[in-house]
Amino acid sequence: MTNAPTPASLHYGDGEFAVLKPGPFVRCAVTDRPIPLEVLRYWSAERQEAYYSPVEAMARMVEP
Repeated sequence: MTNAPTPASLHYGDGEFAVLKPGPFVRCAVTDRPIPLEVLRYWSAERQEAYYSPVEAMARMVEP
């Protein structure tokens, strides 16, 4: 039995992120879908969370 990969831990900044704990992906804060780090483009530095696409990012921005 193999261990499943664990998500990375990141610090999200303005226009860049820093890897705090290595891993192949992070999870979308809205959908929980895995996002490979090499394609991660959407996140919130204020909320410190990642989004799968602009759709999820916008959905999160309009939440009360």
